[in-house]
Amino acid sequence: MNDSLINNAALNSLTNHKTPQLNININISYQQFELSIKQSIPLNGITGVFGHSASGKSTLLRAIAGLETTLTGEITLVDTSLVNSEQGIYLKPEQRQVGLVFQNSRLFSHLTVLGNLEYAVKRCKNSRLSLAEVIKLTELSALLDQEVNQLSGGQQQRVALARAILAEPKLLLLDEPLSALDRHSKTQLLKMILNIQKQLSLPMLYVSHSLDELQQVCDTLLVLAQGKVVSFGNIHHVIHQLNNNHECDLIQQQTSLSLPIKTFNNGHGLTALALNAQQDIFLSCDQAFEQQTQLRCFILASDISITLTEPSNSSIVNHLLGTIKQINAQQNNVLLTVICGSQDFFVTISAFSQQKLSLTLRQQVYLQFKASAVRTFIH
Repeated sequence: MNDSLINNAALNSLTNHKTPQLNININISYQQFELSIKQSIPLNGITGVFGHSASGKSTLLRAIAGLETTLTGEITLVDTSLVNSEQGIYLKPEQRQVGLVFQNSRLFSHLTVLGNLEYAVKRCKNSRLSLAEVIKLTELSALLDQEVNQLSGGQQQRVALARAILAEPKLLLLDEPLSALDRHSKTQLLKMILNIQKQLSLPMLYVSHSLDELQQVCDTLLVLAQGKVVSFGNIHHVIHQLNNNHECDLIQQQTSLSLPIKTFNNGHGLTALALNAQQDIFLSCDQAFEQQTQLRCFILASDISITLTEPSNSSIVNHLLGTIKQINAQQNNVLLTVICGSQDFFVTISAFSQQKLSLTLRQQVYLQFKASAVRTFIH
C-alpha cells in the first residue's frame, strides 16, 4: 500500500509519548489469510477500525482481547504486556482488562438483566464504578427484572455494553455493535456510546463496515485492507486520503466535516454551520441537533456541482467560493479538490464537464449543493 496515505504529521501528534498507547506488532497466518500489523494507537477517545469484509478487523479485536491463540509478535496495553511470543507471554482474556462487545450481545439467557449485570460485578475484584451508576449510564432501570430474551436487539446491546463496562476495562472493544439494529436503535446506542466514553474517559476501538457510523463518533480511524494497515490518523484526514486511493475501493468519495452550529433553525427549517467567518453551510434542521454545539457531517463528491460564476436566482442554498487545488483524472470522471477558506472539498464531475469549463489548477470556482446533500448519521 502507498505509504503516503499515512499522514505523518497527524500520526506524530497522535502518538505523543505522554498519551497512553496500545502498541501492536503481530502476525496471524491462516491458510488463505494473513494479518500483519505494526501500529501504535493512542488510548484516548474512540478509534474506528474500517475496511471491507475479510480485511482483518474482527481478527485484530480478537487478538487484542486474547481470543486468537495462533499469533506471533507482541501487544502492549499501556505498560502491560498482553502478548509477547518471544518471551512466552500470553495473558488469558480475563487478565487483560480489555472489554469486548460483539455483534450479538452474548448474554446469559437464563439470567435477568440484573442477573447479567451482577455477574459482571462479582468478577471485578476492585470495583470503582457502582452498579447504579452504570445502570443510569446505559438507561436500564426499567428493564432490570426482564429476561434478556424478551428484550429488543438494541436493549440487549445496552445490557452487553453495561456488562462490559462493569468489568472496568482499560480498553473497550466494540465489534460491529450496531449491525443488527434498526436505524432508530443505532442512533440511540451511538449517542450512548459517545456519552459513556466522555463520562468514563474510557478508550474504545470501534469496528464497523459503516463509514457514516464511524464518522459520527470516532476521533481517529485505522483502515485495513487484506490484513494490512492502509491508513491511520485523524478521521477527517483519513477519509479525504481514501478519496484518492485507487488501490482499494473502500468509500464513496466525500468531504468529511466537523463544524460548529451557528444557528439551529433559521426560521425556514435549515440549520446553519459555520464553515469560516464569511461562509456558512445549510442543511435540513433536525431536533437532534438542538442540544449540540458541533456537528459531524459529510457531502458526497457526486452531490456537488461546479459553476464559474456566482449562482443567483437558484433554489440551491449552498454556494461556496473556492480555488481548485488538485485535479485527478479517474477514467471518464475527474475528482477535483477545491479549497474553501482552509477546508478541502471534493467534487466529482465528468471529464466532459471539466473540458467544457476549461477547469485548471488555482482557478476560482463556485461549489453548489442542496441542503439535503449535507448528511449526518443521525439525519
